[in-house]
Amino acid sequence: MIHFRVESQAHVLKRSLDPGKHGNIMVVSVKVEGLSAFLEAVENHKGKAIFALFTGSHDAQGKSWCPDCVAADPVVEQCVKGAPEDAVFITCSVGDRAFWKDQNNEFRTHPKLKLTSVPTLIRWETPQRLMEEDCAKSNLVSMLFEED
Repeated sequence: MIHFRVESQAHVLKRSLDPGKHGNIMVVSVKVEGLSAFLEAVENHKGKAIFALFTGSHDAQGKSWCPDCVAADPVVEQCVKGAPEDAVFITCSVGDRAFWKDQNNEFRTHPKLKLTSVPTLIRWETPQRLMEEDCAKSNLVSMLFEED
């Protein structure tokens, strides 16, 4: 079994919107690696709208083994600015290709996730989910981030 080191970093993304309508709105962005770190981040932000992007891990040169993840990253990064006020956006690395391809890995078997592909973008505790090339379609990603 492969264990991931838990690295969590959080920073706040400022969103530029019409100040008369929304004021200064913040989205908290958290980056984690591994399922336990993801679940810890969810627990730390309980009660907020939580969005999560599950993506292939990056190598030492910063390259992902997942081409669909590479295509989705800039689209998701732009569209997250449309997330609800005080939302939390968690980017979770699922491991290297070999770990991900194991059909029994923890992301595939976790009862609340049951991931089948990466990238996968979800709104936590809802059925809202985009997978693979749909994560690179700005119209679909924007709709997922919109308020209910």
